Amino acid sequence: MSNSSSSSSQAEGKQEESSALLPGEACHSEWCEVRGSIIHGRGVFAKRDIPAQTPIIEYVGERIDKDESDRRGWAQMDKHNETGEAAVYIFTLNDDFDIDGNVPENAARLINHGCDVNCEAYIEEDEIWIYAIRDIEEGEELLFNYGFDLENWEDHPCVCGADCCPGYIAGMDYWEELEKKKKARDNAAKATTEPVVLG
Repeated sequence: MSNSSSSSSQAEGKQEESSALLPGEACHSEWCEVRGSIIHGRGVFAKRDIPAQTPIIEYVGERIDKDESDRRGWAQMDKHNETGEAAVYIFTLNDDFDIDGNVPENAARLINHGCDVNCEAYIEEDEIWIYAIRDIEEGEELLFNYGFDLENWEDHPCVCGADCCPGYIAGMDYWEELEKKKKARDNAAKATTEPVVLG
């Protein structure tokens, strides 16, 4: 995986050095802090060099069962469809429970999606931790792949700026199929706009 594109785009994120935590919010990590992001709203940035394999921050929140998780997820999607706002911070924990990270002490919820990532999430003994998967320089924005499937893919454009970015937020396992869907969509659009030549 090339790190050049993410390093260059994240370096631009160093422009906003002040904390972007709102009143009542907290970031419980010695490794990172919340700042304004050029990718989307707020993001989480390394406040010092972070060695590869470092557990950076825990993804915390309310432990909920799958039924409640579905209810909250769909409610947030309905709110998004009505207002264009609302984010879902529900993270799969195991087969029975999820973590709803929509709590002010969960700064990890603000980690943005990226396609050329420097972090991954790991589950350890019923805790979700964000780990560095390579050395991360001070000032770099932390990014991990949200792993979305292709349901409603057109609703989730990606603006991470990486050279490898397919243009939409999707797990890497879906990128090949995503390219096929994009091509089919573009071909269909082209077919409807081409003039009909009568012989």
